[in-house]
Amino acid sequence: MASSQTRTLRRRRTQASKPISQSPLKSLSKSQIDDYYSDAVCEECGSGDAADELLLCDKCDRGFHLFCLRPIIVSVPKGPWFCPSCSSQKKLKYFPLVQTKIVDFFRIQRSTESTQKLNYDSQKRRKRSSSLVVSKKKRKLLPFNPTEDPLRRMEQMASLATALTATRTEFSNELTYIPGMAPKSANRAVLEHGGMQVLSKEDTETLNLCKSMMGRGEWPPLMVVFDPKEGFTVEADRFIKDLTIITEYVGDVDYLKNRENDEGDSMMTLISANEPLRSLVICPDKRGNIARFINGINNHMPDGKKKQNVKCVRFEVNGECRVLLIASRDIPKGERLYYDYNGYENEYPTQHFV
Repeated sequence: MASSQTRTLRRRRTQASKPISQSPLKSLSKSQIDDYYSDAVCEECGSGDAADELLLCDKCDRGFHLFCLRPIIVSVPKGPWFCPSCSSQKKLKYFPLVQTKIVDFFRIQRSTESTQKLNYDSQKRRKRSSSLVVSKKKRKLLPFNPTEDPLRRMEQMASLATALTATRTEFSNELTYIPGMAPKSANRAVLEHGGMQVLSKEDTETLNLCKSMMGRGEWPPLMVVFDPKEGFTVEADRFIKDLTIITEYVGDVDYLKNRENDEGDSMMTLISANEPLRSLVICPDKRGNIARFINGINNHMPDGKKKQNVKCVRFEVNGECRVLLIASRDIPKGERLYYDYNGYENEYPTQHFV
């Protein structure tokens, strides 16, 4: 039993290729090292239980449960990991509130005044016409309502740029297809097991309107904040109405079979195919948008569902699968956004979520 636990603990060290600094175990014999590992406990809770979730610092060799750390670490890091005491991580560096830098970071396209007016008029006409038939047809998706104050919109964008920069993520507002991963041709909604609902023509226009607004700097009213317990998280910066499109979940598209042993904690199902080898996932660890910072509810707590105010829905759009995050109720200003990470497979470990 002791040797088995030793193997588990060693595996839960990060896969660093070589030691970064002098370890207190260097001068010990093999049997002493085995005893040390078998006695390892979490510095936060004092327990040696849940050994498969006990992470050892690559500098001081002290143990910490993944779920005892704040913010919680969902999976074992791929590279070297250092505990809070040994970490040399600097204070969060905020993205500069400079218009030119923000425009460049998000690759915002400048539109002519006439084009903007045309889009606004089109939006108003669409809203008026849809209001006449709302009682006869199913409820329609709504475009987000940008904050009117340009400075506040810049602050919202800067908050996302801060989070993306801190996590070394390149901004992208579209699904990306990288050589060596799944090609664009693999994203076929017809492959979905049991079929997939088709996004209506009107809702597709609404989605395109949201994309167009973001492309010219009219941002969703969302602010990314850093919480010591939850890490980066997203809150509403103004009232958001039920059924409003929050954002599309984007990132690199890859085959699930290529990511079965991936330690990433933000993968999203894109297609769950009848043939497992054709199933796809979205991986936002290298390229992504604000979606990756919207946190999940704790499925194991009675109050978990009460926090949920966003739903994750997959749609067929022009033959492809797209994943949208949509407000599932009215969201007041200042409320944080949460959705159920386990909407499909019920395999995501949320039992330690705050």
